Amino acid sequence: MASGGYGDASQKIDYVFKVVLIGDSAVGKSQILSRFARNEFSLDSKATIGVEFQTRTLVIQHKSVKAQIWDTAGQERYRAVTSAYYRGAMGAMLVYDITKRQTFDHIPRWLEELRAHADKNIVIILIGNKSDLEDQRAVPTEDAKEFAQKEELFFLETSALGATNVEEAFMTVLSEIFNIVNKKTLVAGEDQGSDNPTSLAGKKIIIPGPAQVVPERNRMCCRSS
Repeated sequence: MASGGYGDASQKIDYVFKVVLIGDSAVGKSQILSRFARNEFSLDSKATIGVEFQTRTLVIQHKSVKAQIWDTAGQERYRAVTSAYYRGAMGAMLVYDITKRQTFDHIPRWLEELRAHADKNIVIILIGNKSDLEDQRAVPTEDAKEFAQKEELFFLETSALGATNVEEAFMTVLSEIFNIVNKKTLVAGEDQGSDNPTSLAGKKIIIPGPAQVVPERNRMCCRSS
């Protein structure tokens, strides 16, 4: 069970999960992060320069998890700078704008770069942002769903403006990372014959298996309101 609260700054942190936001400029990465981290949205948001990050502490299955979300600039001139920040990330959010086809067409390139610099078993979700602009849609949901299934990615359509599916998108990634890490911790504890496995908080964790496509019955990708 996951709690979406913003957490107490003084509480003990059990895990730290690094997640990166990547995709073309102006697809709404910073707004998605702002909505998740502070529940805010600004129409005057400026382009991200280089790399910024924000954190939010929440509870997953009675454990305190600090999500450290890195917002990478989408402009080409910053890509060499941001590539180093993929390392150590356990989750990634590939974001495109549903009203701009080229931002979706560039997703394979971003995915290739991500897989070249991040752990090969990183948990990845494809996000079609700006679902509130349905009347301007240029990327059919089915196209994105088909790509996500082929690449074994989670998938959701979101609206940072309307706060639609933003929380669900982050919780999908964080819960998947938590389940994988928790399972690995239990196995390590059994191997050591210990009832108290060592805390993995703040350490890079090698995820032992590929992310799975969200089961059809659980997928929320088709919500566009």
